[in-house]
Amino acid sequence: MPQSVIVIATLLGGLGLFLVAMDMMTDGLKLASGHSLRRLLSNWTSTTLRGVMTSMAMTAIVQSSSAVTVASLSFVNAGVLKMRQALGVIYGANIGTTMTAWLVAVIGFKLNIHAFALPAIGIGAFLSLTRSKGKRLGLGRALVGFGLFFLGIDTLQSAFEGLVNEFDLGTVRMQGATEVVIYVLIGIVMTILTQSSSAAIAITITAAGAEIFGLYAAAAMVIGANVGTTSTAILAALGATPNAKRLAAAQVIFNLGTAVVALALLPLMFVVVE
Repeated sequence: MPQSVIVIATLLGGLGLFLVAMDMMTDGLKLASGHSLRRLLSNWTSTTLRGVMTSMAMTAIVQSSSAVTVASLSFVNAGVLKMRQALGVIYGANIGTTMTAWLVAVIGFKLNIHAFALPAIGIGAFLSLTRSKGKRLGLGRALVGFGLFFLGIDTLQSAFEGLVNEFDLGTVRMQGATEVVIYVLIGIVMTILTQSSSAAIAITITAAGAEIFGLYAAAAMVIGANVGTTSTAILAALGATPNAKRLAAAQVIFNLGTAVVALALLPLMFVVVE
């Protein structure tokens, strides 16, 4: 079998593992927490600051800003949350989702992934198989998802390294505004296709670690992923109440605004980073 086919198959397999893992972690943690997400969002959003902080914590735990965003939209739709309260939740979710990037950057590249990923899958599978419902089942699914998450990262790393060797892509460096826009669009499309900014950001960081493209390109793609994640809110708001639609529009405006500011400050940020 040609090496290029093996590389592409590995890339697809790693992406599949990663997406399944994200879904399992999100569903498992929501199941394990029971109605905790609903209680926290309704009881701890009395002020904008509390809403932001609560949402940051919940998004970091469930590893899905989309889950928190959709929950907020549904609560606004049902009249449980006021729009002002939900705005803080939406903004906090955008900050909390950065936890995925740190997991990939700090843990994914520096530890023996199999040493803790495989035991997590084993323990999680045992918990899931011995319990048909309830918090124990949710915890088991979350552990399996956690293990698959890092196995997916490991597989993607191998695939991207093979991609560099096979196709000799080297490091792509930006030379103008056109290239920046292209990479932002790539990040948007990746997020819309996977319906997960966390997945798009993790793939971007893994590819940058394999030197498929440069740091500036990766940063532009992450900015694009932040914009692309608004697609989930837009879809969830279809057929919803006017307030829910306004909330979805507010997220679009907020994410577009932060994207413009981030692109404007990109050169300065990289001076600080370097």
